[in-house]
Amino acid sequence: MSFSGIPAALQSALTSRGYAAPTPVQSAVLAEDAAGRDLLVSAQTGSGKTVAFGLSIAPELLGGADRLPPPGAPLAIVVAPTRELALQVKAELTWLYAPAGGRIASGVGGMDPIAEKRQLLTGAHIIVGTPGRLCDHLERGNLKPDALRVVVLDEADEMLDLGFREELEAILDRLPPERRTLMFSATVPRAIAALAKSYQRDALRLEVGGGGEAHGDITYRAMLVAPHEIERAVVNLLRLENPPLAMVFCATRAAVARLHGNLAERGFPAVALSGELTQAERLRALQALRDGRSRVCVATDVAARGIDLPELDLVIHAELPRDSETLLHRSGRTGRAGRKGTSVLLVPHPRRRMAERLIGAAKVAASWGPAPSADAVRARDAERLAEQARSVLAEEASDDDQALAQRLLADGQISSETLAAALIKMLRAPLPAPEEIAEQRPERREARREAPDADAPRGGEGVWFRLNIGRNGNADPRWLLPFLCRRGHLTRQEIGRIRILGQETMVEIAPYAAERFAAAARQNSAEDREDIQIQPMQPFRQTAREAPQKPERAAPMRETRPAKAATAPRPPKPGKPGKPGKPGKPPKRFEKRAKPGPGMEGRKRPDGAPRLGKRGRVA
Repeated sequence: MSFSGIPAALQSALTSRGYAAPTPVQSAVLAEDAAGRDLLVSAQTGSGKTVAFGLSIAPELLGGADRLPPPGAPLAIVVAPTRELALQVKAELTWLYAPAGGRIASGVGGMDPIAEKRQLLTGAHIIVGTPGRLCDHLERGNLKPDALRVVVLDEADEMLDLGFREELEAILDRLPPERRTLMFSATVPRAIAALAKSYQRDALRLEVGGGGEAHGDITYRAMLVAPHEIERAVVNLLRLENPPLAMVFCATRAAVARLHGNLAERGFPAVALSGELTQAERLRALQALRDGRSRVCVATDVAARGIDLPELDLVIHAELPRDSETLLHRSGRTGRAGRKGTSVLLVPHPRRRMAERLIGAAKVAASWGPAPSADAVRARDAERLAEQARSVLAEEASDDDQALAQRLLADGQISSETLAAALIKMLRAPLPAPEEIAEQRPERREARREAPDADAPRGGEGVWFRLNIGRNGNADPRWLLPFLCRRGHLTRQEIGRIRILGQETMVEIAPYAAERFAAAARQNSAEDREDIQIQPMQPFRQTAREAPQKPERAAPMRETRPAKAATAPRPPKPGKPGKPGKPGKPPKRFEKRAKPGPGMEGRKRPDGAPRLGKRGRVA
């Protein structure tokens, strides 16, 4: 299908921009059954929706003429969720309607309202803005809605997520009832369907390319990292991939500011986008990305909504998105207009299950693996630097450069190898140094599932470790617990009893996490206290993955367990029965026990134990 049947002025604008054939969403809105009707369109981000609704509203604006009438009260209004998206839509409609004499005005928060009022008074054909500022212009009488023929809600789902329902309803209630209403959204949740039912008439539902599903041009990858090594993983990933443009997503403004500062300090040309920036600062940051002066953008979800950067090849989720829709919206910043892109989720190992649910709900396939190591970055650097050196040497040198090189070689003190090494050193100097990252092994998750049944005794005893710091060194559980989680790549649920003595501290670790804790504890981190040494106090039991094959009925592990080492922990002190670590009932720290539920009283238990009363007591 070609752009046949559209006005000649718009046809010439598309030709000058290199548009040869419409995208699927553009073909759908230009079909005969969609002409003149209200539309509810769901399509992938980056599929050409702006040009699609720009072409769809042309009949209402031009009315069969070749050019637009003189500017006056706006004929169309486009509502976008963010300032960046509104200004981007304005830029797209400006070039599309320029041959037809179109004048596009804007009304967005953070800009000068007096200048916007002046634009509206001098006349415009289309106004593009954010919900709050458009409501303000309507209430003040700057925007006259009487002549409006069509309204477009772009990214309608995001506007509802941001809490703009009241503003949208206020805008739609003020518009003429005979208008045409178009809603474009990446997804169509229940709230969008209800809004369409209230403000659209006999709307045609168009779902292009599986609305709400993922791009086929985006490759998804998930990388397991330690929680305290997220920023290091971002550094290594940027160094390994070396994309022309990359976007790193964080959940909060504070996280954006911290990560942006760390990347800038390491030498990355980075900018930040968050809600605390003024509009002028945002525009400068976006212009730096488009000009190539910056190559990394650290942003929040809302601030990056609708940003179109054609050269963006890599999206990094430094913090996991809150839901699958946010994952798709973030990833949709890359892979636009037919380009290939990569979306990488950095997953702290305690949150792997959450990441798997997000990926499954988004209906994408992600490959799992570790974060890039420093050795992998150096190996990739060697390849790139060798190629850069060859390209530099292939260039023709001037006579002065040739003469200087001959003088250096004539002395005999400098060899050609020394000159080549100096060239490599100069090429390597601007590159940020890679970060050392602890290796994460994904198979530990399966071992964690199987270990309690295979080799953990029913009593739930853990493996004990000794720390060379005690009460005399101000050891306290308030800082020891987070220190152990960071140093040993654990969760709080995998740490049992902590016994603080005078010169040392003993810590109990869940059996299935003991080997992982020991391996991580041996790697001292500059962020943690390097003077604290962690050593096991007893041999490890094998995990289910590493255990040898056994006959069908193996002897219980408690009977074959080797004798404890001489450095075993002190026996627990006598006390009241039933408390963890005391004689009586075994500790239940790492074991889930079923409680007697309703209807169990008066019945015999399968193991022949006495019957239970109403409160679980022996009857």
